[in-house]
Amino acid sequence: MTGTPLGTPHGGAPSSPLRAGLIGYGLAGSVFHAPLIAATEGLALDTVVTARPERQEQARAEHPDVRVAATADELLDRSGDLDLVVVAAPNRTHVPLATAALKAGLAVVVDKPIAGTAAEARELAALAADRGLFLSVFQNRRWDNDFLTLRRLVADGELGEVWRFESRFERWRPRPKGGWRESGDPAEIGGLLYDLGSHVVDQALVLFGPAVEVYAESDVRRAGATADDDTFIALTHTGGVRSHLHVSATTAQLGPRFRVLGSRAGYVKYGLDPQEAALREGRRPGTGDAWGTEPESLWGRVGAGESPVTGGGRAVPTLPGAYPAYYAAVVGALAGRGPNPVTALEAAAALDVLEAARRSARDKVAVTL
Repeated sequence: MTGTPLGTPHGGAPSSPLRAGLIGYGLAGSVFHAPLIAATEGLALDTVVTARPERQEQARAEHPDVRVAATADELLDRSGDLDLVVVAAPNRTHVPLATAALKAGLAVVVDKPIAGTAAEARELAALAADRGLFLSVFQNRRWDNDFLTLRRLVADGELGEVWRFESRFERWRPRPKGGWRESGDPAEIGGLLYDLGSHVVDQALVLFGPAVEVYAESDVRRAGATADDDTFIALTHTGGVRSHLHVSATTAQLGPRFRVLGSRAGYVKYGLDPQEAALREGRRPGTGDAWGTEPESLWGRVGAGESPVTGGGRAVPTLPGAYPAYYAAVVGALAGRGPNPVTALEAAAALDVLEAARRSARDKVAVTL
């Protein structure tokens, strides 16, 4: 077997960085994966796969030591030189590329969503387990600053028993940008349900456990759009918490990112985690600035019977966002020092919810899981 079995750094030399091949250099590859891989101790960006000449030049300019390949086959032909393959190509390619990399004996990270169906995700998990290989899903928003803060508040019991979790990932993009992410072709696995919905559903399941019932409303609002651009998902969790999740490109006035209501207090937080904007601007983790931090004016507030809009409640310092923690955990897992940060089976559970939401919106019924 070539490549890196789970828990075994290449060559048995823990001092040598693990060598990563990155497939795809669009938004996900160039903005998220490549910078985070390059910033991770014990991990090196060895090869970028992209067929577009302009993206090949971009990769060389941004990572001068990187090799460039035009196809995934070129990368996998060198599987013995690599330890990890990261799949950041369009959604329709996730399953075939991850399958090929696992069959080549390589550890794999797949950008979300890992697949179009929960069954496909579980098949990939079974293939990785059968071959003793590492398979993880990039769910970076588990390391958003507001989500880390909320997890701590819930764990510390500051809200009491949580009754309702409201999460909004809203944007104002009245004109479609086009491309596969906004395609209505089912083969592309586009639309907001599977894009931003993958994040908000994953966060809800991490916080409050499995869902037992799903209800959804999904619309195509914008002229010329062919995929859902305004979707609402309601979950009932096994413990009784209700999650109300909104993802939209058509929100002219943005609501709070989180509003969480409990028996003791509520938490309200506006604004998005700053890490994506920083990465888009070319800033990199570990370069001396306070990565993932936000000003006090954006801190959320905890209180009861008060309006956070008028300053009611107590301001809660937002923990720094920590996207670099994902790849640090990948390195630790491959070295046998810690768990897989996001397993394929966790991703499959989120896909169960997304598939149920799609059925619910189509048939206008609540779906029991």
